[in-house]
Amino acid sequence: MQSYPTISEYLRKTFNKKIVKLPVDGGFTCPNRINGNTGCLFCSEKASGEFTFSDLSIKEQLIRQMARYKSINKSNENTGYIAYFQNFSNTYASSDILSKKYDEALSVEQIEGIAIATRPDCIDYKISELLEYYNKKTNLWIELGFQTANEKTSILINRGYSNKVLTECVEQLNKRSIKIVIHVIFGLPYEEYDDYIETIKFVKSLNVWGIKLHSLYIQKDTALHKYYENNPFHIITFNEYTDAVCEAIKILENKIVIHRLTGDCVKSELYEPKWSLDKLKVISTINRKLSI
Repeated sequence: MQSYPTISEYLRKTFNKKIVKLPVDGGFTCPNRINGNTGCLFCSEKASGEFTFSDLSIKEQLIRQMARYKSINKSNENTGYIAYFQNFSNTYASSDILSKKYDEALSVEQIEGIAIATRPDCIDYKISELLEYYNKKTNLWIELGFQTANEKTSILINRGYSNKVLTECVEQLNKRSIKIVIHVIFGLPYEEYDDYIETIKFVKSLNVWGIKLHSLYIQKDTALHKYYENNPFHIITFNEYTDAVCEAIKILENKIVIHRLTGDCVKSELYEPKWSLDKLKVISTINRKLSI
């Protein structure tokens, strides 16, 4: 069977115990949502923050998330937590504001690191210096929304920056030894298998630490949903997705930590593809195909 390094394995080896990521809403916005812009085509109003407690402080959110996790998982196993600044662009503020938010998260007992989701155009020299400080202070990684190496698709989905911007950001962070995770979506409008593979090859060339993969979600009442109703495009199928992921894993050659092979979408908000709701089936099928 083709093996691949997973984030759960990495965290257990690093911390010698189970580590759980807790999503938190840092109260940020996105440069793609100002001056009348509506954000990326696929982005929901909460920008992947559907599983956060956005009405609470960062500290209160993390305490609530810990309690929720413990209520679901009754194991007595020793557990630590990573604060995951998830929705919108979590470096899109001044250094002072960012420091206060990151420090608040790290002040919570059992928080052993932070993961920060953002955009490469929201990391300048000053922000990268700040991230270097936290990289030395705690366990840190940065997640960059990229989705595709196809520049035409990036314009269609209103990503708002070029591949060059990502490359320059990655170079800057790599110089500071900051771990980077790249987000990739298979199934974007009008893309095909060859586009997915080219994106994976591009990501591999960047020398990053991790990658997240999932299929495109069309969520109800998003710009993408409206676009799809007016311009129907092929929805990636279960077999197309799992085949592409298997090939991606082979191309990556165990050199990049796999953080995700499929994603989470609120069931009531998902329009297509419905098959993506069965995460266990997606992952087990990928593993089965890799063993053939």
